[in-house]
Amino acid sequence: MSDIPVIDLSKAPGERAAWDRPAWQVYLWAICELILITNPWQISSSLRVRVLRAFGAEIGSSVVFRPRTRVKFPWKLHIGDRSWIGEGVWFHNQDHVFVGHDVVLSQEAFLTTGSHAHRRDMALITRPIHIDDGAWVTSRCVVLGGSHIGRSALLRPLSLVDGRVIPAGEVWGGNPLSFVASRFPTSVVPR
Repeated sequence: MSDIPVIDLSKAPGERAAWDRPAWQVYLWAICELILITNPWQISSSLRVRVLRAFGAEIGSSVVFRPRTRVKFPWKLHIGDRSWIGEGVWFHNQDHVFVGHDVVLSQEAFLTTGSHAHRRDMALITRPIHIDDGAWVTSRCVVLGGSHIGRSALLRPLSLVDGRVIPAGEVWGGNPLSFVASRFPTSVVPR
């Protein structure tokens, strides 16, 4: 017998703790997400946006939402004008995700705001994600709760942001995450 404990998951607190809505609304959203959002067909981006807004998402004008996207709770999603949400992006947003204007989230980026108290009782722990204006989260990046991606920062493909702040205008990449370069020469920084 080992002295290393095992947490009894049947006693873990927090099931449905992040819902913030009645069960019927969560289930109705699941159906609409499957048919109109996650669907791989080239359904109109504007239709996806209208459905997300109908369930409480705050989405600015001229936002592009590609196929196969997933949104756990649209009422916790906030996206600014002219942002691009690439194919297969997954917002596992048990807490709020704030995406600024002119942001690119490339194919299969995964943003998750939830984790668990793994040393205690596996209770749900959530922290928001903030992605500032002009940032680019490239393909297959993972962004964890508590992360803050600065203005016009860029994450290289397959990077993991584990709750830290990425400074404005910088390129970061890898796992473990490290600074790569400035995104723009100082004489060409956009305003």
